This record gives sequence, C-alpha cells and structure tokens, in this order.
Amino acid sequence: MKRRQHRHLLPLAFSLALTASGVVRAEEAAPPAAHAEAPAGHGETPAPAEAEAPAAAHGAATSTAEALPIVPQDDGGDTVPYKMLRSLQFVQDSVVLGDHSASEMQRFMLGTIDKRLRAVDPAVFDDDRNVDAALIYAMSGGNPQTLEYLVARDVNGYFDNRVTDILRKYLSGKGLLVAKTLVDTAEEYKDKKIGPYLALVGGNVTIAKSPEEALKLYDLARLNAPGTIIEEAALRRSVAICVDKGLVDQGLQYSQRYIRRFLHSPYASQFADLFVKLLVDHDHDVKPDDVIGILSFMDEARQREIYLRIARAAAIAGKGELARMAAGRAQALSGDNNNAFGALADFYGGMAAIPTDKIDTAARDISTIADKALSPRDQILRAAARSVAEQVLRQPDAASLTQGSANTPDGQEASSEQAAGGGSAGEGAVPDAMPSAGSQSADLQNADPAFSSFVTSSRSQLDEIDGLLNKESN
Repeated sequence: MKRRQHRHLLPLAFSLALTASGVVRAEEAAPPAAHAEAPAGHGETPAPAEAEAPAAAHGAATSTAEALPIVPQDDGGDTVPYKMLRSLQFVQDSVVLGDHSASEMQRFMLGTIDKRLRAVDPAVFDDDRNVDAALIYAMSGGNPQTLEYLVARDVNGYFDNRVTDILRKYLSGKGLLVAKTLVDTAEEYKDKKIGPYLALVGGNVTIAKSPEEALKLYDLARLNAPGTIIEEAALRRSVAICVDKGLVDQGLQYSQRYIRRFLHSPYASQFADLFVKLLVDHDHDVKPDDVIGILSFMDEARQREIYLRIARAAAIAGKGELARMAAGRAQALSGDNNNAFGALADFYGGMAAIPTDKIDTAARDISTIADKALSPRDQILRAAARSVAEQVLRQPDAASLTQGSANTPDGQEASSEQAAGGGSAGEGAVPDAMPSAGSQSADLQNADPAFSSFVTSSRSQLDEIDGLLNKESN
C-alpha cells in the first residue's frame, strides 16, 4: 500500500508508537534522512514523515495498521535512543524553519528521551549511534543530570571520557576550564555526528576570550549541519561577534545567509536587533545598496519592519543619512502614507532632519503626526525632539548679549573672579578684595543656591592649593 507523506506527522507517529505497543513507523523499510547522518540532504526542509498517523489518531486503526508493520514487542522499535533523537532533531529543525507549533512537541520529546535513557539497557550503548544520541541530547537542551547518570553507570567504557568531562563542565557553567580541550576535541570529531554540536559548544565557550576562534568554530558547526538548528544558532552568534568587533563585511555576509535560510525562525527578532545595531554602529562602512540587497530576500512586510527599526535607531543615534534612507524605503513599502506604517516612516524621517538646516520643517512635520500613530516610547521621543527644536529655533534674548561686557573695558576679558563674584577688573581694582557683608548676603540670596555652593567650594579649594604652594616655596 502506497503511503502519503506528511511533513508534520513524524512527532505524532512517534507518540503513537510509544502508546500503542508493537506499532512503529516503517523506518526500517525506508529510513528518512537523518539530521546527523546526511547533513547535505537536510537543506531547507526537514525530512517528511513516513507514517500516516492521523488516521490512527482519529480512530481509523485498520488503515494505519495496514500502513505500519508489526514488530515484536521486545525489539524496541523506535524507542532506541538514536531513533528517538532523530525525532527530536526533526522537531527542533522544524521550529527554526518556521513551524512554531512544534515547540510544544520539542518539550515533550526532551522529556520522553530523558525517561528512555534512564531506563534503557546499558547494552544498547554497544551501538555507537546510541552513544552519540545521548551526547547530542545533552547538548540539545536535555537534562544534564541524565548524562551524569549514564556516565556513572558506564562500566564498559562506551563513552569517551574526554567528551563527557568537557560536557559536564560546560553544562555546569565551568566551560572556560576546558576551553582549549574543547577546541581540540571539536576539531578531532568534526567529521562525526557529534562534531557540529561540539563546535557550537566550543564557540560558546571561547567567544569571550577569543572571538576569532569562536567564529571559526561556528563556521565549522554550520557547514557540517546546514539547514538545522545548529546552523541557525551559529549564524546568529557569528553576527553578534561581528557587531562587537566591527567586522562589517563578515557581518553582512552572515546576515544575508541568515535571512535567506532562517527568516521564519522564532529567534529572527534577536537577529534583527543585531543586524540593526551592525548598521547603525558602523554606518560609514555600510553602503545603502548592500542593505537593500540583503533585505530584498525578505517579503515586503518584514522589509518594512526592519527599515523602520533602522530608521528609529539611526535617528536616535544621530545618523541622519542612514535614518533618512531607511525611512524613505519604509515609506515606499508602506504604500498609502495615511496608514500607521507610513506615519511612522514620516516620523523617523522627520527625526533625522532635526539636526539639519530643515529643522523648522521637520519640527512642524513631527508635530502633525497623531498620538495614536505613535507608541508611548515614540511619543516621548517626539517630545524630546520638539524640545530640542524649540531651543534651536528660539530667538536670542537681547539682554543676554550685553551681560558679558557690561562691566568689562573694551578688548579685555572678564577674569574668573569677576565671573564668579561680579566684581570689576579695571584699573586700581583689588583682585582679592571681598565684597561687603551686606552685598555678599544680597548676592547669595539672588544667586542660584547650587551655583553659590559651587563657587564657595571652589574658592576654598583654591585657597588650600595656594597655601600648599607657599609652603613648598618656603
């Protein structure tokens, strides 16, 4: 009987296999492409499920029984660790490729594999695939205590002590203690199933001390596991390193790969924040055409969102050219400027024009945008921009133009004593003369209290310095 292929049925088929004894997927007859065994074939979409499980889930047990072979109960079926891990990898890869509904199944799979590893016959680890499965499980968000449990009972030496020691320290937060060993081990195991996972872990450990080494390990991880959650994490963390170290060209290359492969990942928002920061922090090293080319792999709605993020961040950072470019692109993608996205683009474009000679027009434009079109944060931002614009556009006070020269002879600057105390520095004046008690009291009352305190404190410190200098000269 020819079976139809359904992408999302593998997890359900697996759960049915756990509850219905003797019924398993037809994997032995036609095994699917495994996550670790065939990375080159694991491209953009996960391997489809083979079993027609929904029929059984809805009561069509007869048709499902015809589609799935019967195996002896003691065979273990799909419950051997390496087969269970395939299901976990399928689910995790589906999540980063856009199937967010698989997140709940991922938690279920982690718990199920944990129970199975603790109950399995130790002889099952005579098969190296099951040893790798236990190690990969620990590096895929599994229970660290389960690895401890397995290693403590490994009397036959199935597990490599170097690898288990590295992972135990890493999972307990002491990865820096084995950083050098981890790098060497990742290189040694690069062609093994656990290789990409060790490389990713190695990058996480070395990123603080040697970002260049971490980039190499992330490259090794993603190249040996394309289209998987390993590649997604490696690309995203590589972009983070490029942002911190100012590696603009590499950061743009990693960003383009991420957008082309993992645009629908639940972690894409974290990537977007990193991408915007890369552009804003290094705007002079980024060409607008490069930004447009990279974002062209997105659909228009996501492009518009990223351009708005860039425009806002650039306007706040004072990067006017980048902000205006991004706002213009967002406006073009918004279509009708009367919608909310068009209003935001206008607002960020106006913000970018505040520090220019068009400040008066920009101030008027941002004032006409309705409050409902702006978030509370953007309303505060607009208030700050309007305040700056008002200060810049305010006409100078005529009286303030004369206060600096009222008591000062032509061509002579006021001394610091004059500025502080208001005295004259003209001919015959005594620089150190103190004002009368009455005038001093009146001045202190009229002066700003904080300023008066500052002047008094400064004079006291100057007197102390003069005293020390006199002692040294004597």
